[in-house]
Amino acid sequence: MNDKQWIRLMEIGERLGCHQMPERSFFIKGFQFPVCARCTGVILSAIIATIIFFKKRLPIGLCLSMSSVMLLDWGMQYLKIKESTNSRRLITGLIGGFGYSTLHLYFYSFVYKKIKELIKNT
Repeated sequence: MNDKQWIRLMEIGERLGCHQMPERSFFIKGFQFPVCARCTGVILSAIIATIIFFKKRLPIGLCLSMSSVMLLDWGMQYLKIKESTNSRRLITGLIGGFGYSTLHLYFYSFVYKKIKELIKNT
């Protein structure tokens, strides 16, 4: 990877809304990831959740609980109860992102079905 490619990826990470703090990001061969550890987990889990959603759907309550894991870790850090680590940010991002993404997919699926019904009934 060259500097231009890295800058382009960092710009994409910024547009995704990540704070890109170096101390909360992973590095490979001297290049910072374009998103922080938590966002890395969220992005990876969104891809996995999308694939799994069409094969097996997790209960909505479980998805809400999974989403709260990320919030809990963030809250403990924000309140200075316990400083998070990049490994924990990645794991809570994976768990929370999976739940959050699955909730989105439930919503999109619901909207799709309603639109399909509307079109059928007109």
